[in-house]
Amino acid sequence: MTIIRIALALVAAAFAVSAAGCRKEEVAAAKSQPQMIWRTVGSWSGHGNRQTESFTSDSGALRVKWETMSAGTSATSGGFRLTAHSAISGRVLQQVVEVQGTGSGVDYVSQDPHVFYMSVESAGLDWKFSVEEGIAAEVVSGSR
Repeated sequence: MTIIRIALALVAAAFAVSAAGCRKEEVAAAKSQPQMIWRTVGSWSGHGNRQTESFTSDSGALRVKWETMSAGTSATSGGFRLTAHSAISGRVLQQVVEVQGTGSGVDYVSQDPHVFYMSVESAGLDWKFSVEEGIAAEVVSGSR
C-alpha cells in the first residue's frame, strides 16, 4: 500500500508541475495592444445656432462626427461652425469644424479633462453631429 501512495503522490506532483508550465506559456503568449475605445457622449441635430448642454470628459479626447445638409436654400452659401467650449469659464477651447455648404467628416478635440459644451453657428444648412469620448485601453489577446 505504501508503494501505491508514493506512486500516486509522484503522479500528482508531475501533473501539477506540467499544468503550471502550460499556464506560464499561455501568459507569455498573451499580447497586449493599445487601443482607443469610444464612448458616446451625445448627439444633436437642427438648423441655425445652438448650444448643447454641458458634458464631462475624463480624458479630454473627443471624436466628433458631423454632417451638413441642404435646408432647401442654396447649400453653397450656407455655413457651419462647431466649437468646443469650457463649461466652467465659457471660453473657446477649440474650433472643431468650419465648412461652407454640405459635407460630412470626423474631427477630433484634444484637451485636458474638462467639462465641455459645444456651440453651433449655422446659416442655411441643416446639421447633425455626435460626440464620443476616447478612453485609452489595452486589449490583451492570447493563443489557445
